[in-house]
Amino acid sequence: MKSQIVAESAGQRTFVVVLDPGEEAFAALTSFAVDQDIGSASLTALGAFETATVGWFDFGEKIFRKIPVLEQCEVLSAIGDVAMGDDGKPSLHLHAVLGLSDGSTKGGHLLEGVVRPTLEVILVEAPGHLRRRKHPELGIALIDLGA
Repeated sequence: MKSQIVAESAGQRTFVVVLDPGEEAFAALTSFAVDQDIGSASLTALGAFETATVGWFDFGEKIFRKIPVLEQCEVLSAIGDVAMGDDGKPSLHLHAVLGLSDGSTKGGHLLEGVVRPTLEVILVEAPGHLRRRKHPELGIALIDLGA
């Protein structure tokens, strides 16, 4: 992974992050947020994966139904945010639309994506810190603006 700050104003940073082939995107971006002490941000990305797993959240079961993508795919769109989790660490929430070789798409929560050949990410810190809190009745953690 390579990164560069391309803008900084009033403590708000804008990063370009480029992931390398073979890196697992969700883990690498989470690690980057931890290393850079990013408590609140938005991000967008595009690139490609050799394999990926997206998820659809089943509210009845309170679990992500995994949707494997076991082929090279284009990251047509990825958008998400970073907020501080209940554990005090940055928590990544990322949705992706993946384009397949036949022109169809699969999408959902990005759970895992092995980069090939690249993933280019623009990450923009937000002023202040957002907090993501677990909601046991829903089975997921959501941004809590009152925190």
